[in-house]
Amino acid sequence: MSRPRADSQDSLEPDDEVMPYSDDETDDELGQEDEEVPPAIPSVEPAGWKVKANDRDFCKRPEFQKKFFLCFKKCKYSGNAIKTYKYNALTFLPLNLFEQFKRAANLYFLTLLILQVIPQISTLPWYTTLVPLVLVLGITAIKDLVDDLARHRMDKEINNRKCEVILNGRFQEAKWMDIQVGDVVRLKKNDFIPADILLLSSSDPNSLCYVETAELDGETNLKFKMGLKVTHEKLQQENHLAAFDAMIMCEEPNNRLDKFTGTMHWDRDAFPLDLDNMLLRGCKVRNTEECRGLVIFAGADTKIMRNGGKTRFKRTKIDYLMNYMVYTIFVLLVLICAGLAIGHTFWYEEVGSKAWYLYDGKNQTASYRGFLSFWGYIIVLNTMVPISLYVSVEVIRLGQSKFINWDLQMYYADKDTPAKARTTTLNEQLGQIEYIFSDKTGTLTQNIMAFKKCTISGRTFGNPTSRDGVTLDREKPVDFSWNRYMDRKFQFFDSHLVSCIRSKKDPEILEFFKLLSLCHTVMVEQKDGERLSENELVYQAASPDEGALVTAARCFGFVFLSRTQDTITISEMGMENTYKMLALLDFNSDRKRMSIILRFPDGRIRLYCKGADTVIYQRLSPSSKYKETTQDSLDIFANETLRTLCLCYKDISESEYDVWYRKHKEASVVMTNRDEALDHVYELIETNLMLIGATAIEDKLQDGVPETIAKLAKADIKIWVLTGDKKETAENIGYSCELLTDEMNIHYGEDVNEKLSVRQANRRNQPGRGRNKTVKEPFFPEPSKNALIITGGWLNEILYEKKKKRRRLRLRRLGKRPPPANPQDSQPIDDWEKEMRQCDFVDMACECSAVVCCRVTPKQKANVVSLVKRYKKAVTLSIGDGANDVNMIKTADIGVGISGQEGMQAVMSSDYAFAQFRYLQRLLLVHGRWSYIRMCKFLRYFFYKNFAFTLVHFWYSFFSGYSAQIAYEDWFITLYNVLYSSLPVLLVGLLDQDVNDKLSLRFPKLYLPGQQGALFNYKNFFFSLFHGIFTSLIIFFIPYGAFLQTMGQDGEAPSDYQSFAVVTASSLIITVNLQISLDTSYWTFVNCFAVLGSIAIYFGIMFDIQSAGIHVLFPTAFKFTGVAANALRQPYLWLTIILTVGISLLPVICIQFLSKTIWPSVGDKVQRNKKKYEVEEERKRKPPAFQRGGRSRRSAYAFSHSRGYADLIASGRSIRQKPRPRAEFRDSIREEPNTENL
Repeated sequence: MSRPRADSQDSLEPDDEVMPYSDDETDDELGQEDEEVPPAIPSVEPAGWKVKANDRDFCKRPEFQKKFFLCFKKCKYSGNAIKTYKYNALTFLPLNLFEQFKRAANLYFLTLLILQVIPQISTLPWYTTLVPLVLVLGITAIKDLVDDLARHRMDKEINNRKCEVILNGRFQEAKWMDIQVGDVVRLKKNDFIPADILLLSSSDPNSLCYVETAELDGETNLKFKMGLKVTHEKLQQENHLAAFDAMIMCEEPNNRLDKFTGTMHWDRDAFPLDLDNMLLRGCKVRNTEECRGLVIFAGADTKIMRNGGKTRFKRTKIDYLMNYMVYTIFVLLVLICAGLAIGHTFWYEEVGSKAWYLYDGKNQTASYRGFLSFWGYIIVLNTMVPISLYVSVEVIRLGQSKFINWDLQMYYADKDTPAKARTTTLNEQLGQIEYIFSDKTGTLTQNIMAFKKCTISGRTFGNPTSRDGVTLDREKPVDFSWNRYMDRKFQFFDSHLVSCIRSKKDPEILEFFKLLSLCHTVMVEQKDGERLSENELVYQAASPDEGALVTAARCFGFVFLSRTQDTITISEMGMENTYKMLALLDFNSDRKRMSIILRFPDGRIRLYCKGADTVIYQRLSPSSKYKETTQDSLDIFANETLRTLCLCYKDISESEYDVWYRKHKEASVVMTNRDEALDHVYELIETNLMLIGATAIEDKLQDGVPETIAKLAKADIKIWVLTGDKKETAENIGYSCELLTDEMNIHYGEDVNEKLSVRQANRRNQPGRGRNKTVKEPFFPEPSKNALIITGGWLNEILYEKKKKRRRLRLRRLGKRPPPANPQDSQPIDDWEKEMRQCDFVDMACECSAVVCCRVTPKQKANVVSLVKRYKKAVTLSIGDGANDVNMIKTADIGVGISGQEGMQAVMSSDYAFAQFRYLQRLLLVHGRWSYIRMCKFLRYFFYKNFAFTLVHFWYSFFSGYSAQIAYEDWFITLYNVLYSSLPVLLVGLLDQDVNDKLSLRFPKLYLPGQQGALFNYKNFFFSLFHGIFTSLIIFFIPYGAFLQTMGQDGEAPSDYQSFAVVTASSLIITVNLQISLDTSYWTFVNCFAVLGSIAIYFGIMFDIQSAGIHVLFPTAFKFTGVAANALRQPYLWLTIILTVGISLLPVICIQFLSKTIWPSVGDKVQRNKKKYEVEEERKRKPPAFQRGGRSRRSAYAFSHSRGYADLIASGRSIRQKPRPRAEFRDSIREEPNTENL
């Protein structure tokens, strides 16, 4: 779908096809020079980290000492022993208590405990606070102790592992903890790597070493590492390794797992080192019998240990709200205690000091007694701040996380991948999501690539065609049986292309596939079958795109067979040819292309290049052919959502290559900015290219994506797609997954920029409406649906992040350029105007039903997420599958990783992980909504039961002279929150559900209360407060009235304080447990047992601790001797309890009945018809397996491609290892969706 663009009025209007140059473009660049000069090759500077091989004393020199405490110094090189534990036998108790008392709630209760020890203040025994506090501290301490013991065991096991080290001229066995920087070590197959080691040589003839990096990045596929050619050839024998005396100069220890820069000085020569030469600690040697290496970083300096720091702690909105409410409770507590203290002062002056029978022998003033009363009430009413709240919340969250892990409907059987909650602190936030930011490739699509079409010399191939070039009505797979190396899974439908190749009449077609077989960084392994015809080549590629292209070339007769350090061998239509590789210019996210320079068997030098059309077309020779026809084909491919790459070549003279090679060698050994220097050198040779054609690769949508997006949209969740793809591709994917519809008005970057410029101009022209007050007017007043499609270039333009515009701003700030006089100038006057522009953009985007940002870098993805968080205060979720999504995942409130084809980087950085995008609807609409409802219900009830319990003391104070006298028995206060009322509400927080999972998915509108925060806010908090006040009033005054001037059946008057305490406590326990029963929506045997069991436990314990036997044993601790047995044998006291409970619950029952009858919510309506809907769900037949229409869902070339194996290849030789067994890909991944997810 296309639309005409408005003519640009700004000469600096961005190109929709170009991505911003760097992910690191920030406002910090304002301080850089404004002239764009090519980067000069920096000179070699000495590095800060030096390692001398086989010389332990070198690291102990004075220049390598550093201060660590006062004047004491130690060596800056760490030993290899690691220490991840936090405590030892002596420090556990003090350190753990110190950490726990840094939490405000624990410190508060410790202060109360200290106050309770003071007899002049406290009327409450110290154990009433000590028991709950010790329980909370004990549970946390036990958890910390178990975790730390596990760390102790792990540290001991790791530090005592054995490794062979050269000592005294020969290899000797040593423990890991004894290894030092500069040691030469020998590792065997399946050994863990003990430190960050420079690979010197291996048993492989090409110094190749396979490593498994699962502990580093979660990926189980093998990586290739290779030693330098010079060390591999000279350091095979033990005596040669013992005499090795090279000096390594490299970067200081850091946490960059993707980068290492160093230089080895040996035999009067310098050799460049990079990450491909390093074996990192935490990896495991695989498929390599033996390798030798030099320790560069040890222990705490290794990269895996440097990455052991804490990640950014995410907290939910409910967390913040809960903390503010605890602060509110504390303020209320202080105010109530102050009021009661004032009351005691006046009471003592008017009554207490004049009543002779109240004289206590203390000559204290009324004011001083009021002061003591204040602290006494702080102690008595301390249960208003719930001590067990935080522990209970953590238990509930842990349980909810386990339910997510155990959900079989989020289990992906094809890859044996269950859903995983990688954090336990964010579950209820899943029920409040307003915006989802999704990557496209691998997230919405499968990221399993298939070569579908191509354009060569202006001709397009790939549609169903006969050998003679006649278009066919039906797809008929091409017969590749003539090629013994064919991939049986590969399908192509254009027989004409195959006939052109086999006839060898068109040299450009042959050159096209020769380029595909030579220009790549794929590693090859050969699996031998029983017969030669069964030989199977196994390709391992840095990206699915590259693997698909090399596989296509293989099937068309150009088979990549093997490679060495400086050669590549391919089979060209059955004839093997070997090409000398002179240089490999690898892909990165800035270059967006890769090139290879080869010397042909006839002596010619040729450069092959493939990359994104945006960068290739800028580097084409003016005499290059087929530009227009290829561009037309690229547009067609993009509209079909295919991923595209352009292919080109250049012939290079011997003299031109010699000049360039010298520059390349200089750049490859610099210590600072090596990558930038190499990129600059690459630019010098990648010019005046000749275009051959372009490839088109298909990437299908995942199953269930349109249905998931539609369902989430009904839940009022807005989905933004942030991708590196071309605009046309992203737009068509939007239509394919039904994020965009034909009814929507599509607005592009130029439209957005124009609307924002008009808004900005109006703001400048009306200063009264500008800074003092902000009037929010809609950008799209028409009621029709709108969608926004914006590129990375326009995004920088709109948000004032474009380099040229920032440069203007910097010059203006320096006074070299006056501010614009024309109000139509779109440049910001100051930071406030820039902020308003960003706010306007967010407002406009949020008015749209869908937003697609294409051609954006990983940093821009994170910036878009942070803008919505900042200006909309909305709860955001980011979902992606690749390393380029990590920034976005970490920035959002919730990060979800998809374990797909691009490794595990996204999953390792995420909060939740699963295998398919469609599981997102279940995560949010079922688990997220349930978690939110449960947590809100738990918190509302928790606050209510504590208010109802505590405020009885408040009413009692009016009848006790405000003397801080307690209304209950001591032990009841101690056990109330621990045993009598904790289990039912904990089970509600774990198990409650208003409707089942099927109805939650069927009615997405049920999700809306979570977005609105309707179930837990200050309104609900104060409702719980007033509900607690009402309940405490009833629980106190009805028994008070019943005890007033009352006579029992036996003629006695049981109107004593202790009997009154038993009746109020019994009424309270029954009331709060029946109250949670009224709030329970989902009843199980466990819930029923918890409610009845809590009441039974109360009466059982009460009769025990008020028995004569325990009083004899502990007369000072148990003073209510026989009270329960005496009081509860009076029938009218049981009637009093029943009356109290009934009056307490009757208004709640009436309010619930009226609200659900007269003002029912969506949830109430669904609950009312729940049985009907459940029967419908049972009767509903399963729909057929989801099948897509005839049109494929594809996507274009995205710049999420990871760095390839170029550096490794350039420094190594052919791969001769046997491949490890691996599962075959399925021909197609189709899964019949569960009816509950539809």
